[in-house]
Amino acid sequence: MPEVFNATDYLVDRHLREGGGARTALVTPTRSLTYEELSREVRRVAAGLRALGVRPEERVLMCMVDDVELFTAVLAAFHIGAVAVPASTMLTGAELGQLIADSRCRALLGSAEFAPVVRAALRQAPEVRHTVLTGDDSSGLPPHVRGHTWRQLPAADADDGPYATWPDSPALWLYTSGTTGKPKAAMHRHINIKYVAENYGQRVLGIGPEDRCLSVAKLFFAYGIGNSLFFPLAAGATALLEPSRPSPALFAKRAAGDRATILFGTPSFFGPLLAGADIPDDAFGTVRLGVSAGEALPARMYEGMLQRYGVEVLDGIGSTEMLHIFVSNRTGRVRPGSSGTPVPGYAVELRDAEGQLVEGEGTPGELYVRGESAATGYWCRAATSRQVFLGDWVRTGDTYVRNADCTYTCMGRTNDLLKAGGIWVSPAEVEERLLAHPDVAEVAVVGVPDADGLDKPVACVVPRPGREVDADALVAWCREGLASFKRPRGVIGLAELPRTPTGKIRRNVLRDMARDGSWAEAP
Repeated sequence: MPEVFNATDYLVDRHLREGGGARTALVTPTRSLTYEELSREVRRVAAGLRALGVRPEERVLMCMVDDVELFTAVLAAFHIGAVAVPASTMLTGAELGQLIADSRCRALLGSAEFAPVVRAALRQAPEVRHTVLTGDDSSGLPPHVRGHTWRQLPAADADDGPYATWPDSPALWLYTSGTTGKPKAAMHRHINIKYVAENYGQRVLGIGPEDRCLSVAKLFFAYGIGNSLFFPLAAGATALLEPSRPSPALFAKRAAGDRATILFGTPSFFGPLLAGADIPDDAFGTVRLGVSAGEALPARMYEGMLQRYGVEVLDGIGSTEMLHIFVSNRTGRVRPGSSGTPVPGYAVELRDAEGQLVEGEGTPGELYVRGESAATGYWCRAATSRQVFLGDWVRTGDTYVRNADCTYTCMGRTNDLLKAGGIWVSPAEVEERLLAHPDVAEVAVVGVPDADGLDKPVACVVPRPGREVDADALVAWCREGLASFKRPRGVIGLAELPRTPTGKIRRNVLRDMARDGSWAEAP
């Protein structure tokens, strides 16, 4: 028989056995739980899920804000051997219904804030039997669903302890769709949680019991669930959860008020944070380290965070398929604009379109990664799984180059590269130049075919507050800092960039927008 390994026992109950039960595990704007109190609440929720009839390896889908209920629900699912499926809170009822039907879950947990979305989703989910909502109202559900409030969650007489899961037992599904395509669930094992917590959380970030982790990314992201749950709990540290939508002012207040020591963000957060004149320069005085992922962090944002707030931000690349970051910069050894070097326990390669190794510095290739935290595949997506999971290796879909110092720099998604004048152009390189302009807050560069079918780079720009988009000035700015063929041939001003429910830029939407010809080609 395989050895027994349960992720909740590793993340929570282990600390009680080691004498750490009195340490603070979780802090929200309204509550604080020690490890002992967290263990008690997890067992209560676990007993309730068992009483609802949830069995080992059955899926429990969660559409919930980042608060105590979602935190304990994920751990409770692990505890009873079920599969936690945290879903994006930005989905419509129809989109959530698709995930419910795809996962074939029989129990759905939701926050009161999303009750209308949950009710709409359940109309196309005949297999769901129980829905548990926070708040006081569980009415209005379809006849085939029995509704409960969180306080009414049925509790068994006694908790039998963690289910005897194995390292390879299924623990977590995370839905991903990239920037296009239908959602697909990457399936992760119990042991994957230990791998990412120890190889990245502890060996790269050095997280220890005194750390307090604050994350912009929510728990339904692979990035967010690592930042706010796996990493702090594995180290006996403290998770700082924020239920509200992140904003620079809110997170500056939380970081200062709750003495955050590690700030996990994204470029789309750090950009507005640096542009915010009303944020005190000492707002992040307790933060010893920043982390960025999701998109490549421009060098100017790294330098800006260091100069203004005194926070060194480690950029890295991770993926839902690998559960968290597998290439990262290191403290004191950051190469601005790069993703750094492989995390301990991981190996990477660059390959060409035929799958052959790309040799030499500066030669673009698709990034492949190997590591023990890889998902076992996509749920019921055999053809797609065979394209992505190739033996020990996983195709990332990102184009990278290896630098002379063995760091790796992102050139963009493999299918986002474009040719201008017959020469390959990386959107990421043009975007980095534009982000250095004082008028630009966010930007995405896409390729749009002209009348002859030739791609032309078009920049979709969100200006900084109080600034305007001056197309001629931005094109001239690029001419000064880039080879002429890389310059945008057009500029579109936008109030915001369209994003997927997981926060990635929807470049397909921008390409469609640019194709309508509403921009004038610049010389």
